[in-house]
Amino acid sequence: MNMITFMITFSLILSIVLTALNFWLSQMNPDSEKLSPYECGFDPLGSARLPFSIRFFLVAILFLLFDLEIALLLPLPWATQLQDPTTTLILTSTLISLLTLGLVYEWTQGGLEWAE
Repeated sequence: MNMITFMITFSLILSIVLTALNFWLSQMNPDSEKLSPYECGFDPLGSARLPFSIRFFLVAILFLLFDLEIALLLPLPWATQLQDPTTTLILTSTLISLLTLGLVYEWTQGGLEWAE
């Protein structure tokens, strides 16, 4: 019980000291750029009717697709410990093959080229 009290007290004191150091050492020099909202690299004070490149959406969709692939393949090491892992391995290989073929198709069609 004494050790728990010590740890809680130590954590509380350390948090207070670090917070105080943060307020004491931080530089407070606000200027117009720091006070303006960050809008993905666009000028927030300009026109809101600027054309938006569809390539941003393509990159986002590809990121989500391959992120989803990683999430689906995460349980694969445990699936190989099953009695009959062939079904899991066949489905995994099919998924990886389809995604790779889609990436190759997109690449050959020039969909991944940023500059036109």
